[in-house]
Amino acid sequence: IVAASGYSVSISEEVESALADLSGVDLAVVNIGCPRPDRPPEALEPVTVGLTAHLTSGGGLLGVQVSSTSLTTMPTWPAVLGGPWVRGTSMHPPQDIVDVYLTRAPYPILTDLTDFEVLDERYSYLELEPDVAVLGEHVYDGRRHPILWAHHHLGGRVVYDALGHDLRSYDSAGHVRFVQRSVAWL
Repeated sequence: IVAASGYSVSISEEVESALADLSGVDLAVVNIGCPRPDRPPEALEPVTVGLTAHLTSGGGLLGVQVSSTSLTTMPTWPAVLGGPWVRGTSMHPPQDIVDVYLTRAPYPILTDLTDFEVLDERYSYLELEPDVAVLGEHVYDGRRHPILWAHHHLGGRVVYDALGHDLRSYDSAGHVRFVQRSVAWL
């Protein structure tokens, strides 16, 4: 989606070294899971330095789906992303077709977008930082749960998209439009 939007894309599976040096990068897209065993906090110090420099210089960050479960030993990750997956509290029901309800948050990402349906997991009971603007929610267990959000952090822009478990999530035109708009804003 990023490349189709006209941007040059480079993909790295060397997560820590890529995030430690984001010089020349306008937008970092993080789509990573939580390694087992957890990385020692000192191993993630270069990542903290790199992300801080990137965001402080006005760079953008798009966190995708399982990234909320990652970098658990990096103390600043919840503030950077806008909220983490909380072990023992956060969960998702089985993958299914779900309605995503967009909010009226004053972000240009949402201009002219409408609620959409998507086949995906529904991350629920995530813990949000107080400065995030919820952009989209789903309903589970009789309660609305944030699934898309944005905020400014250290001078940079951040969007978290809890959708994207597999390619079928991107069969949803509404989800693709949300990602396209997020990339443009970031």
